[in-house]
Amino acid sequence: MSPPSLIDTHPNLSETAPVALSYELFPPRSPAAAETLWTTIRELEATDPDYVSVTYGASGSNRNTAVELINRLVLETTLRPLAHLTCVGNTPTELAGIIGELLDAGVRGILALRGDLPKDSGAPVSGSLRYAQDLIELIRRVEQRRSALLCAGKVAVGVAAYPTRHPESPSEAHDVEVLLAKQRSGADFAITQVFFHTEQYADLLTRARRAGVTIPIIPGVMPLTSLRRLKRLGELTGVEPAPELIERVAAADTDAERLRIGVNATVDLANAALDAGAPGLHIYTFNEHQSALEVLDKLQLARPARSSNRLNALARRQLAS
Repeated sequence: MSPPSLIDTHPNLSETAPVALSYELFPPRSPAAAETLWTTIRELEATDPDYVSVTYGASGSNRNTAVELINRLVLETTLRPLAHLTCVGNTPTELAGIIGELLDAGVRGILALRGDLPKDSGAPVSGSLRYAQDLIELIRRVEQRRSALLCAGKVAVGVAAYPTRHPESPSEAHDVEVLLAKQRSGADFAITQVFFHTEQYADLLTRARRAGVTIPIIPGVMPLTSLRRLKRLGELTGVEPAPELIERVAAADTDAERLRIGVNATVDLANAALDAGAPGLHIYTFNEHQSALEVLDKLQLARPARSSNRLNALARRQLAS
């Protein structure tokens, strides 16, 4: 008979981990937008998230601005950036250069995405990558070449997951097979696209686990406070938000009432995901902090007590500079 494992003899080792918290930001499009964004960044920084993802436009249209934002986050804040990277329309050589630039800037997390297909539907760029799995494998090859530079920790690679059928997919089962392929290529975790119904995250988790997906699947939630965004994301995802939610948000007499309705609906989604076993929450902020912070206040997540130490370290670094 084999001896008992450490987990068996030390039950406290198997206690539930604190809930992970992260946000999505995008590069500003104007000086006024930049000012608003940095107000949001400072407000969100005070919540001590585990990371913030930084996205960019279709086909990398504002990639340089995104890299500038990432550099500032590394140098001027305590935030850990997770850089979005898409592969459609880019060759392995081009992408390897971008990955190297991100690693040189201090990035240790990359969200590997296929990206939107060109609207002109023309022939793909010769030699360009076409699938997220290819990009994951390329990231791992670049990482391997730089292994001596990364001795303090490997690169974390995230991917997208879909609680409902991807608009270009034949079925939800196919989406899960794609997620499993991303895991086999070296993905460490997944973040879901937005969803609008409380059962959708749990259904995805059940399908994925049965298929053999073992990586963390983090629900992405959007504060449901903007009627325009609700309708637009419904169009993009192919999943209509609950009609009663649309009606209630549309009928709200004041911004405060609209905020209250949307925040409560978002909290319901988040709690349903956490009850289903979600290891964390990723909040799509649209570069605004008020509704995100309202959602957090109502959720009262169990978080590591480390904020003061990290913020004090940032203050010392700023004084030294």
